[in-house]
Amino acid sequence: MYRKRQDDQHQILDLELQQARYEATLAERRYAACDPDNRLIAAQLEKNWEIALRRVQDIETRQPTDNASTIEVDPSAFANLAENLSAAWNAPEVTMRARQQLLRTLIADIIVDVDDAVRDVVLTIHWRGGQHSELRVRKPRTGEHGCATADDVLAIMRSMAGRWSDEHIAASLNRMGLPTGQGKTWTAHRVASVRRVRGIHAYRSVEKDGEWLTMTEAAKTLGVTNHTIRRLIKTNVLPAVQVVTGAPYQIRAEDLALKAVKTAVARKGRPCRITDTDTLPMFIDT
Repeated sequence: MYRKRQDDQHQILDLELQQARYEATLAERRYAACDPDNRLIAAQLEKNWEIALRRVQDIETRQPTDNASTIEVDPSAFANLAENLSAAWNAPEVTMRARQQLLRTLIADIIVDVDDAVRDVVLTIHWRGGQHSELRVRKPRTGEHGCATADDVLAIMRSMAGRWSDEHIAASLNRMGLPTGQGKTWTAHRVASVRRVRGIHAYRSVEKDGEWLTMTEAAKTLGVTNHTIRRLIKTNVLPAVQVVTGAPYQIRAEDLALKAVKTAVARKGRPCRITDTDTLPMFIDT
């Protein structure tokens, strides 16, 4: 705002100077076109011409010189800047460009150094008032960027790798609502790519020794469907564990031999029917 006021004042002076020069030129032409024998009119026109020239000279003295600063800083105009700095920075109508201009006004220069011992970037800020401030920022590693995979996703991937395939890991992450670093859904290919970059070992089926089974393997062993196994887990009849919430269930093979599990599998669920002699059948037996 202060710069805009200064620019407006300079523009007004320029317009006044242009108008004064035009009036001086007009007065000169009128004096030149006057009849010399008419001394009364010639004297008045000469006087008007001199007044116009003095006005041009006065405005030119008020104009800033070429080598002078175009903006004359008034110290009193910025006396309370420090008190209102936070309000000015956080005001909703302040643009990012205005904040950048404010920083350029307050900061003289910034010296950057790297502390390799702790992998920090050390910023030494020199303020206009002579004070210095030090700021430390963690130095990104090679290949690290803003679209990196989140730490909680990597933790889940490490806990599930070796026990579950990339397809199972991708499905579990999608069920949990955890996107990739670029905000996309997970696929087996993307899980494998992250594992290779992060050095996470892959799922190998030869590591399965039969101690733990998936829902599909447990259903095949008992001769039932996956829905039955899920129902047994939900009713706490069949013990099962999850690496993390939302991951596939893991069932210990020896738990399939529990009495409660065998009883639940042997029980055939039939619809409950109440015999009522007064109710007519919908279909007649043929």
